[in-house]
Amino acid sequence: MKFVDEASVRAEAGNGGKGHVSFRREKYIPLGGPDGGDGGDGGSVYLQGTGALNTLIDMRFNRLLRAEHGKKGMSKDCTGKGGDDLVVPVPLGTIVYDDDTDELIGDVMKEGQKILVAAGGFHGLGNARYKSSTNRAPRQFSPGSPGEQRVLRLELKVLADVGTLGLPNAGKSSLIRAISSAQPKVANYPFTTLHPSLGVVRVDETRSFVIADIPGIIEGAAEGAGLGNLFLRHLARNNLLLHVVDVEPYESNLDPVAAARAAIVEIEKWGGDLAKKPRWLVLNKIDLLPEDEVDNYSKMIVDELGWSGRVFNVSAIKKIGTQDLVHAIMDYLDLQKEKELTSQEDSGDTN
Repeated sequence: MKFVDEASVRAEAGNGGKGHVSFRREKYIPLGGPDGGDGGDGGSVYLQGTGALNTLIDMRFNRLLRAEHGKKGMSKDCTGKGGDDLVVPVPLGTIVYDDDTDELIGDVMKEGQKILVAAGGFHGLGNARYKSSTNRAPRQFSPGSPGEQRVLRLELKVLADVGTLGLPNAGKSSLIRAISSAQPKVANYPFTTLHPSLGVVRVDETRSFVIADIPGIIEGAAEGAGLGNLFLRHLARNNLLLHVVDVEPYESNLDPVAAARAAIVEIEKWGGDLAKKPRWLVLNKIDLLPEDEVDNYSKMIVDELGWSGRVFNVSAIKKIGTQDLVHAIMDYLDLQKEKELTSQEDSGDTN
């Protein structure tokens, strides 16, 4: 299935039902007075998070989200039926904007979380509401207010524990194929990955994490070059970034150090907290180097980059060093969860 991470839809809440004008007319009660009931409230439109979806593709075929209108009031002071709300499931990680004003409406992060995107109209008032000592037979009523209408822009940011970054053809897809059940496309040309894909990495029966295969970055990606924003926006949600560098690029004019620096420049230009996220350097395709030169070559790259973080030498194709990387990632994520729980306990927040 094609990964769809942007969609534009129109949300229309239901109008409030109009109030009713009627008078009580029963045997022996010829002048019973007004008894027109209020209308019903219009239904609202909500977006609700679900882990069962991982794409916004449904929104491409259902561009109009319309809730039910409230029903008209009735005689005998009966209120009209309220319009049913429309609750639309969306994948976790969906950010909702008003497309006309660019206002951020909400961010769907949790299972079952609901965001109101269009409020239903208020019910109209029946003539019974207008009776008074000076107006005993009112014929006034109100029609009910219209429901809110909005054009929504939905953006999906991949929710994963770990994300990959690097130039095209650095071996990111091959790495994910080697350590997870995901099967992203692999080929010897740039931009084989056009859409983010997720893979579950199972370390043992009780421990696993999710890794995202993100399209490659090129110079100018922060300004939208190449797959630009489609790449960088997804990395913002990852807890750990793996900076994959090809130690033996198939194009001889590519320098591993320059390639690594190019990616670093783009994430720093992107802004926000992206550049502050933990990053590990993964030097890939070491099987192409003589075994006795791997350590020295790796040290040369690290020294030239001035890299102070963790470094892993791997071969995704031959699965050399991949299990050490997987266990290190799992240990790191477990430690982060422990720190988060401890912080919540210290603050008294156990929810």
